[in-house]
Amino acid sequence: MRNSVRTVLVAALATVLLAPLSASADLETERRGHDQTLERYAADTWRSVRAMVVPRTGLPADNVGGGLKASSRAAYTSPTNIGAYLWSTVAARDIGLISDRAAHRRLARTVHTVAGLDRHEGSGMFYNWYSPTTGAKLRTFPTDGSTIKPFLSSVDNGWLATALLLVSRADPSLKRQADAIRKGMDFGCYYNEAEGQGGQIRGGFWDEDPQESAAVPGDYCGLGTDVWYTGHHYGAFNTEPRMASYLGIASGQIPAKHYYGTFRTFPNDSCDYAWTETKPVGSWRTYTAGGEKIDVFEGALPYRGTHIVPTWGGSMFEALMVPLFVPEEKWGPRSWAVNHPRYVRGQIQHGLKEAKYGYWGFSPSNNPAGGYREYGVDQLGLDGPGYTSDQERTTVDQPFEGCPDRAGSPAPTSYGDGVVTPHASFLALRYAPKAALANLAKLRRHFDAYGKGGFYDAVAVRSGQVSKHYLSLDQGMVMAALGNALAGNDMRRYVAKGAMESSLHPLMKQEVFAR
Repeated sequence: MRNSVRTVLVAALATVLLAPLSASADLETERRGHDQTLERYAADTWRSVRAMVVPRTGLPADNVGGGLKASSRAAYTSPTNIGAYLWSTVAARDIGLISDRAAHRRLARTVHTVAGLDRHEGSGMFYNWYSPTTGAKLRTFPTDGSTIKPFLSSVDNGWLATALLLVSRADPSLKRQADAIRKGMDFGCYYNEAEGQGGQIRGGFWDEDPQESAAVPGDYCGLGTDVWYTGHHYGAFNTEPRMASYLGIASGQIPAKHYYGTFRTFPNDSCDYAWTETKPVGSWRTYTAGGEKIDVFEGALPYRGTHIVPTWGGSMFEALMVPLFVPEEKWGPRSWAVNHPRYVRGQIQHGLKEAKYGYWGFSPSNNPAGGYREYGVDQLGLDGPGYTSDQERTTVDQPFEGCPDRAGSPAPTSYGDGVVTPHASFLALRYAPKAALANLAKLRRHFDAYGKGGFYDAVAVRSGQVSKHYLSLDQGMVMAALGNALAGNDMRRYVAKGAMESSLHPLMKQEVFAR
């Protein structure tokens, strides 16, 4: 079962097959050492995941302090957090950290609680914030007493639905209950067919008038009653909302053409798009989806000698959380298989060569100085400002060729206090295993970055400041990556079959990203 990381290492070091037997023995020893390291990380990470869960409800808190005390659990949780706990439990079982019976008890308790949570009746979607102690929908945020306007996020519901699909296949005795919840979730309620050529999904909606000027009344799924949508759509292709899109396409709630309805980059023939990161390379291609012909600008951004289809902000989470569950690089050999390794390489080069931090891995995480922040590599994002990799918010103002208002400015000569989050290395594990393990080892060796619950959430690598907290989402990404690495790609095996494969594989197979 524990063959995924080994397989990747063999592929990366194929020439070793021609080496003497002694070299092969050395490689096998190295493989065993890698597996043992990953098993240690999994056991410790699972300890922090367990510590976040309220036993009575089976709901995880959003985060817990580094000491893993129950008193340090956050008093709120989200659909994504709940989903992350569900798949982490399956991963822990498949790796061998807990028994089948213990995993079933945990999964059953959580699924039972989820079935009773308050949700939007028409769409079947879940609200953004609940109490992990009682399961009640929150209307006041526990940390500051601010009012919560009941919101239903497309992204958050996508991750919960992913986990429910996984649970129904990983524990057949829970299939009926998990499927009943998931099949009641209508992702078509987020889909606006009129936006763009293939339609796009909204960020979410409020089911009560939020009294916000950007809110857009509408009724995409024919409920007979308007809800209030976010003013924005998710228009960028290579970002985490595509998981909700995949679920909608696989369930038939969203048409297949939506796969081509978001932007790889904007076209490069107009200064209307000069607000984005820089002028892309690329060309137009025509694809077929659901019997319709869709024209797509296959654009990519130049970065350090290569071309990369960007995320929105330039973070690792946006690019690589989805392929924990969907084998995009296998289904898209001329698209995702090219882009995912390049994206990882871009993050590595930024950390080691461009910013010269000595470490890499930039993704939304706790801010070691307090609070939560989005971190990334500015040039790997479609958005002009992008996410930055350091505390000083050092941005890169690249030119947009041919547009006088975007002449750009000299590149930074130095960067500040870079913030690295360990979960980014685990997301990169499939695509750069040796580099990921080396980066994690350096973080452990050089900083107080590891506790009894695994890696703490983030490290500011120049000041040495560490956020000694564990987050449900970030630890959930770590557990999913380790489940794949140590248990035969179990996260993918449970999710990426049936309608998911038959609906999405043909769409990905025909696409060719810009080179």
